[in-house]
Formats: sequence, C-alpha cells, structure tokens
Amino acid sequence: MNEDRQTTIKRLRMRSMRRGIKEMDLILSAFADAHLEAMSADALALYDRLLSENDHDIYGWIGGQFSVPDHYDGLIAQIAQQAHGVTRPA
Repeated sequence: MNEDRQTTIKRLRMRSMRRGIKEMDLILSAFADAHLEAMSADALALYDRLLSENDHDIYGWIGGQFSVPDHYDGLIAQIAQQAHGVTRPA
C-alpha cells in the first residue's frame, strides 16, 4: 500500500482506538496521540505490525505477563512506560 505519511498516521490512530479490549483502546490511543507524529517511517511500520498482533498478547507484553518478542522489545517498553494504571495500579 502506498499511502502518504499523514494518511498512515491517521490509519494507525484509528487502529489504536478500535481494539478488541477497552484496555488496549486506552493504552494504544494514548500512545498514538503522544508519539506517532514524531516516529520515523521504520518505527511507524513496526507499530503497524504490532497492531496486527493479538490484543491479549500485546496486553500481556505491556503488563509483563509474557515475554516480548525481540523485534518489539523497544516499542513495547516505550508503550509500557505510559500504561501504568491501566495494566497495573500506579
């Protein structure tokens, strides 16, 4: 798919808000609002791939219940930094 940067960011924001579980809506939409505009094209592509993963897996990675695949390690760490209070009490 050849879409311009702003279209990609809009699509990723929408995918971040419309997840399978409410906790993921909250976590990923907050992350998207705070970080997508500043992300490189490679980082956006990685985030796009993350959004194709199962919500329960992503939630477990963010909450520390499951080990994070190496290719998502830095991205999940960044998302988890602002997810306190949603994945576990602050």
